[in-house]
Amino acid sequence: MPEAHHRSQARGQHRLGLSPYPDGMETRELAYFAAVAEELHFGRAAERLGMAQPPLSRAIQKLERRLGVTLIDRSGRTIALTPAGEVLAEEAAKVLDALAAATERTRRAGRAAPRLVVALKPGGDGGLLPALLDAYRADPDAVEVELVLCAVAERARMLRDGRADVAFLHSPYEDLTGFDSEPLRVEGGVAIMRSGHPLADRAFVRQADLDGDPTPCWPARHPEITDPATLMQLSALGRLIVVAPESVREQLRRDLACVPVLDAPPTTVVLAWPERTRSRALAAFVRTAAALAERRPFYADDQP
Repeated sequence: MPEAHHRSQARGQHRLGLSPYPDGMETRELAYFAAVAEELHFGRAAERLGMAQPPLSRAIQKLERRLGVTLIDRSGRTIALTPAGEVLAEEAAKVLDALAAATERTRRAGRAAPRLVVALKPGGDGGLLPALLDAYRADPDAVEVELVLCAVAERARMLRDGRADVAFLHSPYEDLTGFDSEPLRVEGGVAIMRSGHPLADRAFVRQADLDGDPTPCWPARHPEITDPATLMQLSALGRLIVVAPESVREQLRRDLACVPVLDAPPTTVVLAWPERTRSRALAAFVRTAAALAERRPFYADDQP
């Protein structure tokens, strides 16, 4: 076999986790280590993997010898990750997630009736979706569209694990790392508060008005709360003022008031999809959305 061909074959095997080199790792080994890293207990990890503990321990030790580093600190009563183990745990999660996503996308692409799965939160389309679906159906590359309404944090997760092809996300609130994206609309901010709040009858407010109010203001306060229903309930109870994109007006409860915040940071509604995606149906959807958004712009300075 020519040397150049041998090197090329070796590189291909390395990418697949079948490397003949001493430092190569197989997907199975990464899955074993990831389970131990998450459980920090060999017994629980073995049970989770459906195997006995001794072979799992031997597999981790073999991996440590091959890499020439200690991944698990076994000196205490409980095990812990070493600095090298923490790095591998993070990288292993990325590799395993990418493999699972590739598997899911491949299976979905091979179905007899292809469809485009679009993830969004209720009201998170910037008001574009009805017209977008109508216009998309007329495109020769269009396929059936499946809409998945989900929680805020679930949209990007569905893209990353292959369950969705494209999602409506909001920048800068969400991490777009690993995604290509198309900005559609820029929205101003509104303050959502109980209808009897002293600021509720204002034509508009500024951030200083909210900062001077004793009611905590989200997301500056309590950013760990991400469920829209929880945020709305806390606002209705007078426990929170929520600064959110302008488009939430359409889903506002009757016991809540919505006041424009003139100097709130703008929010951009974007379509996002995994990098290096090759899909004519997806390209047609993005192209149609961009053209529609250009004809029907909505800007932050359009506030009342």
